[in-house]
Amino acid sequence: MSVWIAIAVTAVGCYLVKYLGLAAPAGVLERPLVKRLAALLPVALLAALTAQQTFSDGSHLMLDAKAAGVAAAAVALVLRAPFLLVVGVAVAVTAGVRALGG
Repeated sequence: MSVWIAIAVTAVGCYLVKYLGLAAPAGVLERPLVKRLAALLPVALLAALTAQQTFSDGSHLMLDAKAAGVAAAAVALVLRAPFLLVVGVAVAVTAGVRALGG
């Protein structure tokens, strides 16, 4: 039953956050700091999620095939490869490392 309580609390919390965003005065939303945070926060959250999913297994730090794929994608990005090629390189390197037993 505690799972359903957690789901209900999360749903209500999401609704309240959405409502607070809609109920905020326009003057607050036009402030430069708020605009900068709104632009940078999604990028920071996505980077944190990617790092957590790539370099951890529960509460342990781990370097495996996923880390090699992310590193290969970073190299492809530095070389200004198109997005689909970056994804393809990451998939190929990850699959290659896993096939080699990593």
